[in-house]
Amino acid sequence: MTEKIKRVLLIILDGCGIGHAPDADKYGDEGANTLKHLSEVIGGIKLPTLEKLGLGNIVEIVGVSPTIVPFASFGKGIELSAGKDTISGHFEIAGVILSKPFATYPDGFPEDVINKFCQMNNLSGVLGNKHASGTEIIKELGKEHLLTKKPIVYTSADSVFQIACHEETYGLENLYKICANARLICNDLSVARVIARPFVKKNGHFIRTRNRKDFSIDPPNKTLMDALQLEKIKIIGFGKIPSIYNYKGFDEQIQTQDNDDGMDKLINLLNIKKEAFYFINLIDFDMLYGHRRDSKGFAKALISFDKKLENLLSIVNENDLIIITADHGNDPTFKGTDHTREITPILVYLKNVKGRNIGTIQGFHNIAASIYYFLTKKNFRIGKNFVHV
Repeated sequence: MTEKIKRVLLIILDGCGIGHAPDADKYGDEGANTLKHLSEVIGGIKLPTLEKLGLGNIVEIVGVSPTIVPFASFGKGIELSAGKDTISGHFEIAGVILSKPFATYPDGFPEDVINKFCQMNNLSGVLGNKHASGTEIIKELGKEHLLTKKPIVYTSADSVFQIACHEETYGLENLYKICANARLICNDLSVARVIARPFVKKNGHFIRTRNRKDFSIDPPNKTLMDALQLEKIKIIGFGKIPSIYNYKGFDEQIQTQDNDDGMDKLINLLNIKKEAFYFINLIDFDMLYGHRRDSKGFAKALISFDKKLENLLSIVNENDLIIITADHGNDPTFKGTDHTREITPILVYLKNVKGRNIGTIQGFHNIAASIYYFLTKKNFRIGKNFVHV
């Protein structure tokens, strides 16, 4: 193996937890186990590529067996940051540990916040302003939104200020504009994300489109990407990854339509043999299936990813490091429709390097430390390298 690792691929399987975290009782998530439970509900799942890498060595999954000599090193990750949302998980993966959780508003946002939002955007009012499912609230208020042109505002168990508007009659740019203004308000509220949720009416039903846009809070400290840029290493973010870090620290941003599209674009770029750090989030597991408590859909998405992963492994070379992990859980068999505080899987693949058990990694920030060391041969500001060649 050559001295310099030229490419690192960090793949986040959004919501793919592997069992409740040690502090899950604080979040009401004792007993959650995303991958194990969905495999049980559907009667087993075949993931031959992930099985070869050693996923079955980390967690009991019906249909995925442990491997005597796995192709990848395997272990578990425990989040140190407070919270169980996308931002806290991804911030920590990039080397930023949060001591306090972001603010949540289970009863909707205070009247003064909504008034300020309306004043900034010259609105006569909003609809909703409550905890709600994104698909259900547009069913409930979509018709009234079309009549009044008032944006639909809602939140969830996560720290989010979500705004739903009709993509065509309200307009995407108008929606993005009021979301950008909401971001300014939410900075003072410690709300992690403002999310634009455009929708349309099709065949008599209101459905969300793929033009979602996130407006995230800035990381409170320098991230892995910031540090790598100082080392003149190119950073390529796929899907929602750049938005999670408020678009800071990326040289190239690749838009994706879904998991399959993201993997295809990743593979295509690797075929061009660009030297870079590739950072991709596969959101469908969480957004389309976890929150909607759809175990069958979740399983189909995993099977599709497994096939794409096989294609990916066929083109990587000895200088490529692949780390596969998750940011939190989203157990489709669990109560409610929110994320679950879970341990995450860690798979570390280097071609021609024998896999081993790396144990339990205390803190997602060690992923950042490992990637930084591989690309620079230097220690990151926090964390320890757990990847050994």
